[in-house]
Amino acid sequence: MTATPDNPTPDLAAQLPERFIERLRAVIPVESQGDALASFSAIKPTVFRVNTLQAAAAKVRDELLALGFTLSPIGGIDVAFSVPHAQRRALTQTDAVSDGRIYIQGAASMLAPLVLDPRPGESVLDLCAAPGGKTLMMAAMMGNAGTLNAVEPGKTRFFKLKANLDRGGASMVRVYHTDGRQVGRKTPARFDRILVDAPCAGEARFNTHDPASYADWSEKKVARCARVQKALLRSALDAVMPGGVVLYCTCSMSVEENEGVVKHTLKRMGDAIALEPVRDLPAAVATCPAQAGDGPLVDALARCIRVLPAKTHDAFFLALVRRRV
Repeated sequence: MTATPDNPTPDLAAQLPERFIERLRAVIPVESQGDALASFSAIKPTVFRVNTLQAAAAKVRDELLALGFTLSPIGGIDVAFSVPHAQRRALTQTDAVSDGRIYIQGAASMLAPLVLDPRPGESVLDLCAAPGGKTLMMAAMMGNAGTLNAVEPGKTRFFKLKANLDRGGASMVRVYHTDGRQVGRKTPARFDRILVDAPCAGEARFNTHDPASYADWSEKKVARCARVQKALLRSALDAVMPGGVVLYCTCSMSVEENEGVVKHTLKRMGDAIALEPVRDLPAAVATCPAQAGDGPLVDALARCIRVLPAKTHDAFFLALVRRRV
């Protein structure tokens, strides 16, 4: 049976990789597994954020309502709304998108700037910035005041990042075409806050209507991603100043890319760092604690949060790390 937008099938085992489903069941509470699996076949609404560097949220909302769009607010994110999937194409063709007044962005990915909470006047780094949605959101939160650096190693993605930031009016952002794994060595102890939205296996974005979204998934790919992620997190912790914070996040479900990376870093850096509780998530977002395992790091790892996949948003993992010395 093939899944279609009008007939999503619950028989996901015949579509998603069997080993992925086994691993997914190991990290999600039993009572949440049915909804989580169903989310990979859900036809999700299109979520966007009003770019307050360019326009007031109320004005853009009224403009889109006048054009006939059906808007629903995203709870806990004042400037975010959704439209039904059927209106996605029409939304992408509006002036509000083309001139940068709105940015189409998944609700889960908006959580990272909210948790990191950059302030006007601070020095902030987005270590894995393309395509720029989170960078642009942080620039808006900072009111274009302070220093915000964005790093991207891929040439094509670098120019896409730069174009999105220019269109969005993020004049405070300085963009660098470089490998984030080298930044900590080049700019030690420089930033107040750093976001590491690490490149990952992308498990949260698997979609049974798009087999290409999971065609190249394997446990070997997960392991490769984890090696890069460990280097990126260490680079960020070298670049943040004592007392500053690093938010590490991914859109994967695997322990290796999430808790495993954090645990490895805690063991390597010891008392130089500490995990902070993840706060300020919207009440409507369902979460579960990280897989803490056993041993001396149980209490620390339990402070990480896994956002559960749902029919309205993707899964996400968040770990907030403070540099002590």
